[in-house]
Amino acid sequence: MSALPIDPILPELAAAMAERGCAVLQAPPGAGKTTRVPLALMPHYAGRIVMLEPRRLAARAAAERLAEALGERPGGQVGYRMRGESVAGSRIEVVTEGILTRMIQSDPELSGIGCLVFDEFHERSLNADLGLALALECREALRPDLGLLVMSATLDAAPVAALLGDAPLITSEGRAFPVELRHLPRPVPKSTRFEAALADLVTQALAETEGGVLAFLPGEGEIRRVAGLLAPRLPGDVRLRPLYGALPFAEQRAAVRPEPEGRKLVLATSIAETSLTIEDVRTVIDGGRARRARFDPASGMSRLVTERVTRAEATQRAGRAGRVAPGVAYRLWSKGEEGALAAFAPAEIEIADLTGLALELALELALWGSADLRFLTPPPEGALSEARALLHDLGALDATGITAHGRRLAAQPVHPRLGHMLERAGKPAAPLAALLSERDPLRGAPADVGLRLRALSGERAAEASRAVLERIRAEARRLAARAPAGGGLAVGQMAALAYPDRIALRRKGGPARYVLSGGKGAVLDEADPLAGARLLVAFDLDGDAREARIRLAAPLSEAELRDVAGERIGWVEVCAWSRRERRVLARRQERLGALVLDDRPLAEADPAALAAAMCDGIRELGLALTGAAARFRARVELVRQSGIDLPEMTDAALLASLEDWLAPHLDGVRSAEEWKRFDALPALRAMLDWPQMQALDAAAPARFTTPLGRAVAIDYDGDHPGISVRLQELFGLTTHPTVAGRPLRLTLLSPGHKPVQVTMDLPGFWASSYADVRKDMRGRYPKHPWPEDPTVADPTLRAKPRR
Repeated sequence: MSALPIDPILPELAAAMAERGCAVLQAPPGAGKTTRVPLALMPHYAGRIVMLEPRRLAARAAAERLAEALGERPGGQVGYRMRGESVAGSRIEVVTEGILTRMIQSDPELSGIGCLVFDEFHERSLNADLGLALALECREALRPDLGLLVMSATLDAAPVAALLGDAPLITSEGRAFPVELRHLPRPVPKSTRFEAALADLVTQALAETEGGVLAFLPGEGEIRRVAGLLAPRLPGDVRLRPLYGALPFAEQRAAVRPEPEGRKLVLATSIAETSLTIEDVRTVIDGGRARRARFDPASGMSRLVTERVTRAEATQRAGRAGRVAPGVAYRLWSKGEEGALAAFAPAEIEIADLTGLALELALELALWGSADLRFLTPPPEGALSEARALLHDLGALDATGITAHGRRLAAQPVHPRLGHMLERAGKPAAPLAALLSERDPLRGAPADVGLRLRALSGERAAEASRAVLERIRAEARRLAARAPAGGGLAVGQMAALAYPDRIALRRKGGPARYVLSGGKGAVLDEADPLAGARLLVAFDLDGDAREARIRLAAPLSEAELRDVAGERIGWVEVCAWSRRERRVLARRQERLGALVLDDRPLAEADPAALAAAMCDGIRELGLALTGAAARFRARVELVRQSGIDLPEMTDAALLASLEDWLAPHLDGVRSAEEWKRFDALPALRAMLDWPQMQALDAAAPARFTTPLGRAVAIDYDGDHPGISVRLQELFGLTTHPTVAGRPLRLTLLSPGHKPVQVTMDLPGFWASSYADVRKDMRGRYPKHPWPEDPTVADPTLRAKPRR
């Protein structure tokens, strides 16, 4: 075997594993860790060495190379195992990451296994994180002799070493050959389509380099579009090879193997980032984009998002160019843009659907009495709570923990949704479960899942991906073999079992808009044949938080729904605020979750429910306190600011506590008009007890008593409390009145009740401005008294007596 950069550190690695039983190996792309390390460890373990790979293609390729190094084919000392395919191996077994969870479930001691090797751990898949946590539990509780090795190209390895109990961290320096990085001189203009820019860069790279070229794109759709743009521009000696997960294995192998003649151009997704050596590639073109599945716990939906690559991913991709010779890596971004890239991609556990993980944790709790698994990244509590809620809906969990039904779901090699469907519907559900576990074989076809099921049986198969169909058929046979007999359910009923939160009821009127039983909105293309269906079950949605687009669904009749979900359908009384009608509506509704199957007016509704609904309406309408209620609220807030303990009456505080202070007083208030006429003063006063009312009246009285003994309401809005009063009514008053320790703002009125002066200093007004006011007012109101010295005159509201 030719030398590889990993070779010098293999003795150190073997010694560390023998001494500590665990280690972390950090080696750059092309170092040879996948094909060298299992062989180097094989003499040190009597049991099998199981190596985990993130993808099926990588697992097969690694097994073939390991077997080839031993002069064998897979099936001797080296084997592989993945969902739907396995080849036995006596000494080394390469498995996809999800297989390890099943192995530990069926045999917690991992009998016959000497060492677990987690390859390409930097991808941080949920299965790898869970597998490592379970392996640590197994090692500490049952198998202290179990070897654990974590290998990565670009991972921040120190936290992993700490997780393994400060395991030795071993680093292999350098790659096989140097790689020159070439950036764009300036960013791609926003007006230029991604596919066009990448096709131009591929054309440039082919002209400037020799050997095979590997270009990274986010998905199959982009690969097809770029291939179409390149087809008329490629030199005659260049063979274009796509590489993505849905391709038949023979075509994937052709993309990896050297071309017998000429050059090869591989357009690949991230499937080519790890574990694969595409032997004749010397040039890499990185489109700078990656596609990830992100789960939104608020909507219960996952969606694929296209994002910028991280620096770690860009390093990993560039390393593909230096596997077999000095290479060049072109990047579809400028050097200046590189600083904005994130360091690492988020761990899948942070953004994925955690239903399977939640079920696994419940199973761990039942088996071991504890579910305190040690994860490199703890799962987000919000997503985990949503996952547990779904498991309760499926009957997999109850108040005591995992149920017998949940244990059966945990043993199923599919998502708990689909496992529940298989357990309830039996063998006839196996094709549907297999179909929903794979890529859509009829991409771009109408949403009806029945079209896909007919393609499985041969009808319309010519329109489908043959490789995907074959995988679905094989998986359906395996699932059927372990499912109960069952039978008698329509496809829509099976779907409703798996997706109880995605049963969709068409909204009245307008386009094909639906409400889901889980409470979210969804929409179907109006041209789709299913658009007229009243009821659907939506399998695949784009995850839009406001109104998700339905991409795959099954029709469902109401009779079928009642047959399969009748125990969850019931009548409820609903009192709710109608924004459109601006009033509270009381209805009696037959509901399944958020779906309203029947709706009737409710004559006698619960008063408390009506008041609560009106409170929702008031929050929309606003408080808009006026008159005495507004003055009372202002008094309370003024006194609160002086330090006296009174309830807060700001708009925010009152709106937040409507049910406490206002609801008991809303009898008969059901609409916006009735609220507009409502006097909130009694409700506000009821918020204060007797001592508080006494303190309020003492500190900020509601009224000011004039020298004539008349009570005038004090306005507490603004910086100073104030009153409006006839000027003559204050004759004889020589000190300025105060309230709450502040001077009272006096708006002095003419006999015609028009403001003539606003003052905060009544004695000063008498001594200065009054003379001018008197001169003006005597002419206008000659019948009213205007003494020269108002400080000694008697207050009055009367005119002069007639002579």
